[in-house]
Amino acid sequence: QLARRKFYEGQVADLAEARKGLETIISDIDRTMESRFTEAFRKINEEFGRIMQLMFRGGKARLELTDEAHPLEGGVEMYLQLPGKKRQPLSLMSGGERALTVIALLFALLSYQPSPFCILDEIDAPLDDANIQRFADFLRDYAGNTQFIVITHRKGTMECADIMYGVTMEESGVSKLLSVKINAKENE
Repeated sequence: QLARRKFYEGQVADLAEARKGLETIISDIDRTMESRFTEAFRKINEEFGRIMQLMFRGGKARLELTDEAHPLEGGVEMYLQLPGKKRQPLSLMSGGERALTVIALLFALLSYQPSPFCILDEIDAPLDDANIQRFADFLRDYAGNTQFIVITHRKGTMECADIMYGVTMEESGVSKLLSVKINAKENE
């Protein structure tokens, strides 16, 4: 019985030691994640502010953590002040302003961590013609690092494409796929 008790005490001690080791590992991982998140958030926030100024030709924008002491557990607030307007939440902006803000955030994220490709489905729908041009300019600028597949009906967005794919219906019920190289090089 004494041997059995010593065996169980040894098992409990091993479990306590393993628990301490796991808690240390979890703490190290949390610290590393927090550090990486904080650095990424800082860079994305800077880029978001820069892109918003370009998109809206002025104004201020920033992202703030809701719980700076525990950044991995809190949320993110967006503070926006468009040119000629007072600071307001995203929910009070027009559809076009909201869309441009979200597009600016997307491009800020892509600036931090470029993706090989990005699919955008009707992201430009609420934009007016002037804002479509700004959006198209950003697509062109970022196309060097990311291939964009854009689903759109907007002429201004289509004009910035290198290749356009579409579906036509020449006769009722019969769809035809087509592709057009828009910006083909003259030498080809």
